[in-house]
Amino acid sequence: MGSLVRENEKDMVCPECGGTNFQQDTSRGEKACSSCGLVITAHHIDQSAEWRAFTKEEKDARARTGAPMSLLIPDKGLSTTISRSMRDASGRALKGNNRAAMYRMRKWQIRSIAHSSEIRNLSIALRELDRLASNLGVSRDAKDTASFIYRKALTKRLVRGRSIEGMMSGAVYIACRMHQTPRQLDELADESISTRREIGKCVRQLIRYLNLKVPIPSATNLIPRVAAELKLEGKTSIRAGTIIADAKKNGITAGKDPGGIAGAAIYIAGILEEDRRTQREIAEAVNVTEVTIRNRYKELARRLNLSTL
Repeated sequence: MGSLVRENEKDMVCPECGGTNFQQDTSRGEKACSSCGLVITAHHIDQSAEWRAFTKEEKDARARTGAPMSLLIPDKGLSTTISRSMRDASGRALKGNNRAAMYRMRKWQIRSIAHSSEIRNLSIALRELDRLASNLGVSRDAKDTASFIYRKALTKRLVRGRSIEGMMSGAVYIACRMHQTPRQLDELADESISTRREIGKCVRQLIRYLNLKVPIPSATNLIPRVAAELKLEGKTSIRAGTIIADAKKNGITAGKDPGGIAGAAIYIAGILEEDRRTQREIAEAVNVTEVTIRNRYKELARRLNLSTL
């Protein structure tokens, strides 16, 4: 029978009736065919915990595994922590020499972690990452990518000679572009102590020496964030995306700043859908000047034959 049953559960076939639907009996450890009742496998191993827990506190107390590995923690969450309770596994207080030994072990463990230059650097960088992500609304996935980029830069010694804040701002900028949620350099410069010029240099250095494939900024990716900031209606955002798509087909967006194109498309869409926003409001949302919005608006309206009056 075993030769007729395939190892892959998705491809399992009952050797008796040819059925493909099976029922698992966890109490008996058996898997049986739903059609004819033939037992296909027996002595199935239960992968769940052997203890019972009825509340979250009981589950956390009885679990024997820690939190998953995270790139947002300097040591990735894999370090060992020596408790200050001075008690053994049974809860009994340590005595005499054991207390002194545990105290010395805990002291040297803390010193070894704190005196590692790489851990100190990452601690500062990841605090800066948390601050930037909170202020700019960066997603968790983009934060993980930014941390990964910075760790690679630290391994290749690219951080030497440059500020930690500038390199982390550059990593956040690249990560946001990779995840199709771009943030502009001016936005990062406003939230960071580094200048726009310094962040730009860090971005070029990271892309060059880490061989990163970063997608070209697109005006379409700016629409959701700007629309949320301006509290636009859904139909306005959709119309703005359509305008940008038409502009790309006609080659209007080539060589133009994505912020200016996105702002002009939102301005036109607001007029067409009667959900108007002023050029000043849009310019502040996309970090460009009103003159840029006005010029791109005129160009889009003329070349796409849009009637905005």
